Amino acid sequence: MKFLHISDLHIGKRVNEFSMIEDQKHILRQILGIAERERAEAVLIAGDIYDKPVPSAEAVQIFDSFLTAFADRKMSVFVVSGNHDSPERIAFGAELMSGRNVYMSPVYGGEVRGIPLADEYGEIFVYLLPYVKPATVRHALENSGASEGQEIPLPDSYQDAVKTAVERMPIDSEKRNILVAHQFVTGAGRCDSEDVAVGGMDNVDAEVFDGFDYVALGHIHSPQSVGRESVRYCGTPLKYSFSEAEQIKSVTILEMGEKGNVTVSTVPLVPLRDMRKIRGTYLEVTAKSFYQDFDREDYVQVTLTDEEDIPDGLQKLRIIYPNLMRLSYDNRRTRQENGIEAAEAVERKSELELFGEFYELQNNQPMNEEQTDFVKSVIRQLLGEA
Repeated sequence: MKFLHISDLHIGKRVNEFSMIEDQKHILRQILGIAERERAEAVLIAGDIYDKPVPSAEAVQIFDSFLTAFADRKMSVFVVSGNHDSPERIAFGAELMSGRNVYMSPVYGGEVRGIPLADEYGEIFVYLLPYVKPATVRHALENSGASEGQEIPLPDSYQDAVKTAVERMPIDSEKRNILVAHQFVTGAGRCDSEDVAVGGMDNVDAEVFDGFDYVALGHIHSPQSVGRESVRYCGTPLKYSFSEAEQIKSVTILEMGEKGNVTVSTVPLVPLRDMRKIRGTYLEVTAKSFYQDFDREDYVQVTLTDEEDIPDGLQKLRIIYPNLMRLSYDNRRTRQENGIEAAEAVERKSELELFGEFYELQNNQPMNEEQTDFVKSVIRQLLGEA
């Protein structure tokens, strides 16, 4: 059976105040065309459907049309909510849509059941795990009474939360199993457009997913596999920050044969407008010979290296680059200012804050209350305040 894996659509997103709606419509049409050409039988959408919990009416309409197009082509669709989504809104109408083989993750309630598919090799079970936090899983277990009278520890970390949620899934290891989830797996590389938890507190080890033949992940914007090839982030279909400018965006194709036979490949996506970084003096970047070989409609970040600021530089450059998103300078003045700002930022922080940041950097988690009290007492002794 062949699956199409996508995630992090962020429908309705604005990048540097530029609406990405037209770009998103273009890329969703392209994804639909790829699904048809590849003859995919099912689509896995791993979270962050929208860019905010309360999406615009236009964003909802775009996603509705996208799902309907797959349903009209008799493709099954499996969707989970991400950290940018409202799980309640994503779950709305789930029972009704399942009648057309469109499966939306419910609000996490302590149980996740596999949705069965079948091909010539037998059954495949798809499990939908929406984005969960430790509090989400604790609340679900307490409300369901699952932890009462049983040896089920209530999780206090993302690792424990996801591990608990997975352990409670009725996975048959003899069958083929797919998980669709939206979490940060330890070792994955991040981009500037992602939400980052302080100190890596949202990390989850890839070993948690060992019971699955394929894990369709969302949350990380760069396409990559983590731990093993079949634990995979497909990445965003569009570039949402200039840290992604050099990436080639794609959709991931999963081909699942008999148990143990999984093939992963990618199909590149071509955006309506690319995103690129431009650097040079004002005279260099405005010379026709400089820009004639690329599409000037692309979204661009221009870094000018002139020692003096160009009066009305943004407006002047937009005559040539109409979708100029960001203008910055790199010269002696800005480098000196950046150095001063960094030093001042350090000076404004207390000894406890500086040590706390160092601890998180080393341990991927903040100090607990007992450790914080201990460090406070040591600092007071060193400063002669004890």
